[in-house]
Amino acid sequence: MKTIAGLVGLTAIALTLSPAVAQAQDANCYDTAVPLTVEEQRLDDTLVTGGPAVGPALVKLAGFDGRVTDFTARLCRQTVPRQAQQFVEREGNALWKAAVARAQSTTPLAHDAYDDRPLYWARLQLSSALRQWKPRFAISPNERAKLIQQFDWASRGLSDSAFPAKPGVRRVAVTGFDPFQLTGTNVRRANPAGAAALQLDGREITTPNGKVVLQAAVLPVLWGGFDEGIVEQFYGTALKQQKPDAFVTISQGRPGRFDVERWAARWRGGFADNNNVGSTGSVPDAAGWPQPAAEFIETTLPFQKMIDAGTGPFAVNYNRSFCEWVVVGSQQSCRTDEPTPGRVAASGGGGDYLSNESMYRANRVRIGYGATNVLGGHLHTPVLGQPADPAALTDATFESQRRAIADQVKALVSVV
Repeated sequence: MKTIAGLVGLTAIALTLSPAVAQAQDANCYDTAVPLTVEEQRLDDTLVTGGPAVGPALVKLAGFDGRVTDFTARLCRQTVPRQAQQFVEREGNALWKAAVARAQSTTPLAHDAYDDRPLYWARLQLSSALRQWKPRFAISPNERAKLIQQFDWASRGLSDSAFPAKPGVRRVAVTGFDPFQLTGTNVRRANPAGAAALQLDGREITTPNGKVVLQAAVLPVLWGGFDEGIVEQFYGTALKQQKPDAFVTISQGRPGRFDVERWAARWRGGFADNNNVGSTGSVPDAAGWPQPAAEFIETTLPFQKMIDAGTGPFAVNYNRSFCEWVVVGSQQSCRTDEPTPGRVAASGGGGDYLSNESMYRANRVRIGYGATNVLGGHLHTPVLGQPADPAALTDATFESQRRAIADQVKALVSVV
């Protein structure tokens, strides 16, 4: 359910209201007339009329509601720009670490440890507070946008992405994605790729060929976030700091199977993102990173080993499909052989949405740095369903399927 635009922000913040936050609002700390993003406005969406708002309910189930109330109260006490910047980065990183610790907990939890949704919704609650915050110092729109980005990137794992200095240990960088297509009762959707990233971050896995250390992040389903260079920031920083042995971008793909995608394409197909914004055309560059021009980039992941590993329970497929423009914007040729030199890419095996673009951007910067010995490619997971009861946030079948997908991702990454 939506309130009118001017009240959306008030609803989003008040859902986890504490006495400290109430006092802060009485002191005029937040301007609830400031519009929120489409994504943030979903914080008051319910499954049934009069029911609880889905996002904050999931935040509370995971025990993150205290973090939200504490953040909104302490934000009001920030009086110096530099301290505010440090505060939001520290809090974003703390939220990420708390989500990873919860996901990897060996202690039984009241709510499913594999649930990626609480991190997503807690992040939106805090970014909405930042958007409507009335600091005691002057702040320009650009400075506020930078502050929000700083928090957002930290809460996605980008401030916690350095590999430990361990000789003889191989390093793999991976990314998942936020939930998406969250309209109507779909607001309760999860994304098994994001769940897998939380399971993998910081893990040290023992394989027949030695130990592997993983660093993970969760990407936004936003064209604008990609334009800001979040993919390059994660993978490019990994290359600059301590060269990984492999990149694996991960997203949710097709029903009932995993796909290792052969081709990433330099094209956006225009489908709306989580802010209901579309983008069509060639993938733009991200400022400050080496990005050679290429219409298609081919995976270098060991796809046959991944297929033959028998990770189960889902089949693993090597997807060779791609499409190129015969006439840009009007006629495509879709095949499974090789792209035609000189033609413009129309879609990769992973389509023309943000999953395809994550593979393209990560591997474009990898090639730009000359890291051709680093393996790189994309893994699409099976589609995760939703709880059977349209008014339920979760059920046993939903949780079991998410766990099975995320665990198979872990197994496939260990094969890489």
